[in-house]
Amino acid sequence: MYAAATESLIKQAREIKEEELQRFCGRIFKLLHTKDVSGDTVDSLQRLHLIVSASKHARELPSDLVMKLQTVLRSSSSPEQLQVLSSSIIQQSFPPSVHSLCSDLSQDSRTFSYVASVVLSQAGNKEDVIPLCHHLLKSLESRLSDGLISKHALPILSEMITVYPDILTDDQVNLVSRKVVDWLRYASMQQGASMSSGGFFSGPRARQPAPLTEVDGVVTGDFFTVLCVGQSYTEDQWMNMYTFSMIKGWLLTYDADGTTNTESAPLKRAQVIQSPHQDDRSEVDSSVMSMVSATSSSSRLLPPKERLREKAFEYCQRLIEQSDRKALKRMDTELQKACIIESVSIIDIICGEDPSYVYRAFPCIKALYGRLNADFTYARTLLPIAQFYLNHSETAAVDSEAVFCQLFSHCPTEQFNEPMLAFEFVQFCLLNSSVLQDRVANYRQSFPNLLKFLAWNSSGLIGEFVELLPSLVAPDTAIELLHTILDLPCLAATLDLQHRSSCYQTLDRTVWDQQGAKVAACLDAFRQPSYRGFFLYILRPEAGTGDTIDRLNLLHEILADMAESPRVVQCAQVVPVLLHVYFNTVTQKADEKMMNQLLLVLLERSSLLYNIKTFNAEVQKVFSTHLQALCKLHPPLIVDQSREILEFASIPANIYSKEDFYTHVVWVIGEFLSVSYDPRCTVELITSFFESLEAVLFEITQVRQSASPPGFSPRLITVLMTTLAKLATRSQDLIPRVTLFLSKMRTFARSGPVMACYSEEDTEEIITRAHELINLLKLPNVAQFVLAPSAGGDGPRWHRDTNASLPQAMRAVSGLLHRHSSFLPT
Repeated sequence: MYAAATESLIKQAREIKEEELQRFCGRIFKLLHTKDVSGDTVDSLQRLHLIVSASKHARELPSDLVMKLQTVLRSSSSPEQLQVLSSSIIQQSFPPSVHSLCSDLSQDSRTFSYVASVVLSQAGNKEDVIPLCHHLLKSLESRLSDGLISKHALPILSEMITVYPDILTDDQVNLVSRKVVDWLRYASMQQGASMSSGGFFSGPRARQPAPLTEVDGVVTGDFFTVLCVGQSYTEDQWMNMYTFSMIKGWLLTYDADGTTNTESAPLKRAQVIQSPHQDDRSEVDSSVMSMVSATSSSSRLLPPKERLREKAFEYCQRLIEQSDRKALKRMDTELQKACIIESVSIIDIICGEDPSYVYRAFPCIKALYGRLNADFTYARTLLPIAQFYLNHSETAAVDSEAVFCQLFSHCPTEQFNEPMLAFEFVQFCLLNSSVLQDRVANYRQSFPNLLKFLAWNSSGLIGEFVELLPSLVAPDTAIELLHTILDLPCLAATLDLQHRSSCYQTLDRTVWDQQGAKVAACLDAFRQPSYRGFFLYILRPEAGTGDTIDRLNLLHEILADMAESPRVVQCAQVVPVLLHVYFNTVTQKADEKMMNQLLLVLLERSSLLYNIKTFNAEVQKVFSTHLQALCKLHPPLIVDQSREILEFASIPANIYSKEDFYTHVVWVIGEFLSVSYDPRCTVELITSFFESLEAVLFEITQVRQSASPPGFSPRLITVLMTTLAKLATRSQDLIPRVTLFLSKMRTFARSGPVMACYSEEDTEEIITRAHELINLLKLPNVAQFVLAPSAGGDGPRWHRDTNASLPQAMRAVSGLLHRHSSFLPT
């Protein structure tokens, strides 16, 4: 959300008229022709940038102004502020001709980078970028002095191959690979010349280059990496850093043979080593090489791409070794973590392209994991390590169970409140969901832990969990997963209490009270031993300890004061979305036993939900939708669970607390309680359902002048009447009873309390439905056909084919109703 002043400026920029914009552009054109750059010029360009950025569609600027902006952009003598603004305006405006920008590219690094950003953003196809690519490769091939294009070349090249991976030929790929090897491994080992402030004590000795150090302060003895520390860096050291930042993308884009063919790589390596005439020596003078970094001459006999793999592998091993040093600065500690993540990912890619590296990499990765797995501050680094084990443990015949047990059992428990870890963890699961299901035994068992990430970061991870949830559904844990999804707001509240409890000690009562009286009361309950079992279950790390809590309503009472917490409310909003995904997934895999269990959960949990505003109603809507789908998929459910359904439908109180769900339960009774769906549907069973629903309808339609207005919708009344009529057609001895009852509905609908509550249309709907059902029941066989059609009655043929029985029956019913006017409502 923007501030009010910012919103006002953006609105003005969007609503500016075309004529006013043209006049403003003409004023800027005149300002750009002045020799001196004034504050008015910069201010006007900033306003123009706001206008072209705020508009939904690209604005077409006057051609003379665009040409002038291009001139400013390409001139190395232009102030950098004007170049930045010119580049941003051109990128946001109607696309200019990129060929004019590429006609005479500057050798100045700053100017070239701004021009390149415009070309890459405005190019329509690969051909538009080829001149820029050729100029870039030419600058890389030549030996340029400091301050020219080379320092900015790699970021531009990385962006270019990301958008157009096939823009480079094989020769160009080999050229870049050779240069990357040189920058990666042969950077100088001395610090760059620092800017001296002058003074009496500044002399030749003070200006001599100092050696680089490790993060722990020890002088560096091996080759330069991004973890080497210095006060200033040379140009080739900066190139080393840029190279490491792009090497992962380069390896993913261009492997040994232009594909990911891992079988031919070892054979090719062996052939190259036996061919000494294929010598690809470094272009860098040997004087800059570290003695420790000198490797065997056999690596020089490899083709450029494979040699790049070798050097990148050594570089990453060196970074992993450097990450074991205790950094003097906290910033360097964070850099060590980032380098571990990137290094392990690069080694993983290299091993995927050439499996011969797996046996060299595993000792290093195994030692790294042993060093980091107990330190939760390094939790993010465990993800690429786990990815490496997942990809290569079978090749190396290494057991990876302990790695994934640690990952899924401990990381979410301890680090659920780390947003970046949560996102990366869920992304890891999404990327490998199919493999994890097949090869990691505790993946599906760990859903209580994985859902902690969602409970704490609901809005940021809902999209990811919608994709991930189907992979967590398993036959043995599906019911527990459903309960856990329904208890997700309770989990959010408990995690909040756990986090607060760990931050504030028991003696800090004043700090507790500052959180609010309600939160303080919940914190007290969280620390009471008598409630410990509830919270331990909600915070359990894995499935298998039971479907749900016996006294769940007591937990809801304990957490009642947390129901208005923003985190809990936000978490409650994602539950209906997850429930739809869950039911759509589980109904594809469920057998008869599981469907019966699901139906029981729907009946039970419709009354056991955390009392959050609108949460109960939203969940019950989802229950209603999928209750209907479950019964349609497996109609015998009504008979299988007849006792539980009958008990639920017999309680009038359910109408007032969950009317929508209750209405759907009544509807499925009338729709599927039939011998055509299940031969076990006896007359006695139909009669018992009829009598229970009749008693409910009688109770809620009692006409008393002192009675309060109905607290339910007319829809419930019509569904109950229709269901009773359907049941009566299947046991025709009940028809007189339901006919007598329906004849009294006019009195109910015209009573004072009902007329005061319902509209005229609602009361007419009740009366009309009662008359229609009475008339149908006068012809029991016709009523049975109309109210309870066969299972195939919803097929297209029954409605389109005139020879089918349904159209004929409808014509017969229409004829009967027209010939016998006494059947019509009076």
